[in-house]
Amino acid sequence: MADSTPENWRRVDDYLAATLLDDDTALAVARSDSFDAGLPAIEVTPLAGKLLHLLARMTRARNVLEVGTLGGYSTIWLARGIPRDGRVVTLELEQRHADVARANLERAGVSEQVEIIVGRAADTLPRIAERGYEPFDLVFIDADKESNSIYIDWAIRLGHPGTVIVVDNIGRGGEVADPSTDDPMVIGTRRALELLGSDPRVDATALQTVGAKGWDGIAIATVL
Repeated sequence: MADSTPENWRRVDDYLAATLLDDDTALAVARSDSFDAGLPAIEVTPLAGKLLHLLARMTRARNVLEVGTLGGYSTIWLARGIPRDGRVVTLELEQRHADVARANLERAGVSEQVEIIVGRAADTLPRIAERGYEPFDLVFIDADKESNSIYIDWAIRLGHPGTVIVVDNIGRGGEVADPSTDDPMVIGTRRALELLGSDPRVDATALQTVGAKGWDGIAIATVL
């Protein structure tokens, strides 16, 4: 049996991606252009992107909310998983990131399906509620971990019974299990998981993962 090491985690990720995913120029260029523009290399892996795509299809989502656009890589995966007349609303703090994302979305042919809202998500989420959007069928949360509880609460409020909520990066390299941590991202993640475990509006689980991004994980919930 192979050793459980970061090198082997990456090797297995590469094997799975080569076996299960097709080559896609638009997605590859979205990642490389984001890197060239100086955006942090923290987008989801190709395998995780495909998972989001399949979740959108499995849930027959028409309206998707994404918290954390970055360069639009995960946004492309989500937009390709909904009908052509569906919509992805994606929230991004940084204008520079949003500009890179728009170019990537245009190249991928999904820009007409995507609305990027720039600003602090904790401020823009209440405005979405005020504007009367249709309830979201799928919500992907991948932004600042300190505010995850705020994002989950709004995801529930902006969803409907059956809405699926996915929260990324919940493993935190194993530190999520350390109650003495002083890392604000870990503290925010722990609070988010505690909310998912105690809030009667949702039913949730979480999985720790290993792979190209190290020791991490995702939480998945459904609105009741």
